[in-house]
Amino acid sequence: MAKRFGAYSRETGETRVAVEITIDGKGNAAIDTGFGFADHMLNLLAFWAGFDLNLTCRGDLEVDAHHTLEDVAICLGEAFRQALGERVGIERVGDARVPMDEALCDVVVDLSGRPYLVYREDVLPPVIAGEEKDLWREFFKSLAISARMNLHIHFVYGQNGHHLVEAAFKALGLALRRATAAHGSSRVPSTKGSLD
Repeated sequence: MAKRFGAYSRETGETRVAVEITIDGKGNAAIDTGFGFADHMLNLLAFWAGFDLNLTCRGDLEVDAHHTLEDVAICLGEAFRQALGERVGIERVGDARVPMDEALCDVVVDLSGRPYLVYREDVLPPVIAGEEKDLWREFFKSLAISARMNLHIHFVYGQNGHHLVEAAFKALGLALRRATAAHGSSRVPSTKGSLD
């Protein structure tokens, strides 16, 4: 299988983002978004997925982290989709259930080419790492749309916002590792013969 690598950059009046991703990596990451908690989460995602990820962002954090995280997700999804290519010979679907102390999160992904997000967040506290909890829904929504994946995230239980979001990123990493696993087939994993 050819090296699965993608790169994407974007500059707007709000952010400047550059992403490089290698799916068949070692889980190495160099992340700098200017928002330390997001850097931590993206490092976890890369590690648990086994992806090599280089990502930088300069955003209008003096406003809040919304534009930064939304644009990071858009660019990450675009680079990931580029790295996947035609998605020939992959498992396509992956899932993971991950605890973090008192918190538990379930994540299921389908790299179907049909973007959708189901996000059950009832137990999330209103503020996480100094930002409103809605920031994370927007991140995952933008990622699902730009990566063209069906993404289900269920925060099952927990109290600490950091632990809940960390469990989600670890679970997403594991689910993506499983969904992108190559099994040697020369077929697209779909009965209709394409993933669009």
